[in-house]
This record gives sequence, structure tokens and C-alpha cells, in this order.
Amino acid sequence: MEPYLLIQVILFFIDLLHIAVLNLESISEDAVATDRRHNLLTNFVPILRSGEWSDIGGRPYMEDTHICIADLAKNFGCNLMSEEVVSFYGVFDGHGGKAASNFVRDHLPRVIVEDADFPLELEKAVTRSFMETDAAFAKSCSLESALASGTTALTAMIFGRSLLVANAGDCRAVLSRHGTAIEMSKDHRPCCIKERRRIESLGGFIDDGYLNGQLGVTRALGNWHLEGMKETGEHVGPLTAEPELNMITLTKEDEFLIIGSDGIWDVFTSQNAIDFARRRLQEHNDVKLCCKEIVEEAIKRGSTDNLTVVLVSFHLEPPPHSVIQRARVRRSISAEGLQSLKCLLEG
Repeated sequence: MEPYLLIQVILFFIDLLHIAVLNLESISEDAVATDRRHNLLTNFVPILRSGEWSDIGGRPYMEDTHICIADLAKNFGCNLMSEEVVSFYGVFDGHGGKAASNFVRDHLPRVIVEDADFPLELEKAVTRSFMETDAAFAKSCSLESALASGTTALTAMIFGRSLLVANAGDCRAVLSRHGTAIEMSKDHRPCCIKERRRIESLGGFIDDGYLNGQLGVTRALGNWHLEGMKETGEHVGPLTAEPELNMITLTKEDEFLIIGSDGIWDVFTSQNAIDFARRRLQEHNDVKLCCKEIVEEAIKRGSTDNLTVVLVSFHLEPPPHSVIQRARVRRSISAEGLQSLKCLLEG
């Protein structure tokens, strides 16, 4: 091989070695960044701040209600072996009167605390408590008007880094994860294919968008006056109070949770609500004021239903402004470079 070509080959391999070193440094930097991010996520401890706001909206009566309890066990005088606090938040959207929504608001939290599986097996305790509260409402109704009422129910419980959402109805919980909307619940409406299948398997039907032609939701507590809808003896009706559960582990990227009655979601998409709340929190970082602004905006957008919002923030600081991440430029050998090397070696 000519001396000139040999020098070119040597220089080329030196350049290859330099590229390899740069790539190793890049990989090392990525590994450190990944470890740092992992530590931030797994060592995160949420600091809870909550706010709420309600408005009668365009309805003649207010049938929504809600509840926020910072320490569920302490609120009901229950001494737990664990020092971990369980916080409880709920939105209840009544229909046919406010008897059912008020009853569930006042009784469900206590039933959960008194359940034998609370707080070690919280999912079992919550599911059972929804069903027991529904049955207790039926027994408590001395007036036909009260028996005719029903309510949807959505609760969120936070303990340590865990978030458990339980939903029966069409209220909705949406989590902001670094500005991205994560739906923590599914709307239980007759248009939902999964719900339709469940209903039809139990002998029910959907007529003109209504469960058995009578109800606009497929899961609710109450409504015991509707014949054939609820479980009686061996008969299991298509309308159930059993909640769907969703549990996640919170990380530093999880900013806040919005819980709203369906009047909110009639005019907000999940992502739109997160964007709106995020901007407001960045402006003033006041969770209660943010809830008020969400409700006021829903009215401006034409919502005619009762309106209720609960917002739970997991940080003391407002959500950070989004930063556009630039992709890392990596050096590599092009196809042309490989062909040049081949030619030199074959020289």
C-alpha cells in the first residue's frame, strides 16, 4: 500500500476511534440523566393542596355535591396502625333530587373507613363500600321522592404515592402528567360499547341513548324505584353501583388531578381542561380560584347543567412552563464514509 494511502487509513481509524469515544460519553451522559430522572420519580412525595367550586348552572335545582377530607381515618376517629394518611375527595352528581347525592356524600366515607379491609386492601374496601352505601340508601328511604333519586359517584383517595380513583357514573377524573391529560376514569354512559355489552348480558337494553329507555347513565347509586334496574334477590339488574377502579403510583411529573361533574365535561375535553387549569395555576397558583375559573369558563361555553370541580395539586409550586427539548445530535459513519474506507483497504 502506498504511504499516502496508509496515512489516510490511519487517520480514518483515528477518526473512528474518536467517534466511538464520543458515543460512549453520550451513552454515559444518557445513563446518568436516566438515573437522575428515575430517582426524582421514585423518591417523589406528593404535597397535597385541594380546592373546589360549585354552581347551580342553568338548572332550577342544585343536585351536585362534593367532599374533601385531608385525613379520612382521623376525620372519623379511627386509629390506624399505619402512619400513612389517606386523603379522600369525591364528586356526586345527583338526578331526580338531591337525596341520593347527599346521602352518599355523608355515608360513603364512613363506610369505607369502617370496612374490615381498610386501609390495607383499599380496592376491596372501596368497591364493597359503594355497594353497601347503595343498599343502605334504599333502606333509609321513607319517602317515595327520596327513593326515586339517584347519583353518580367518583372518589379519589391518595395515600403515600398511590392514587386510587373509583367511578360509578359520568363524572370524570383527569390527571395532568407534565401537561398531558391522563383520564383516570371512564364515563359510564349508554354509548360506551363495554357498558352496552354488560347491560345486554344482564337482560337490559339501550333505547334512544338511554339505559332501558329511562336513564342517561349506566352506573349509579340509588334509582331503586326503577323496576328491573337494580339487583333484587337472585336477579342482577343492568344498573349497578359497582365502581370501576384505577390505581397508579404518582411521580414528580404528576402535577394535579381534576374531578368534575358531567356539566364540566359537556364543554371541556380532558386535555382542554388540563391546559386551562395549568395556565391559571401558572398565573396565580391558587387551586380554589382555579376551580372557580373552570366553572365560570364552563358557563361561558354554554354548559346548562349543575357544575362542580375539585382540584388536587401534588406540589407547592405551580406547574412548570413547557420547555422544548432539542434532540441530541449524534455523529455516525455515513454510507459514503464506509464505501471510502472499503476502497482504501482494497487499494
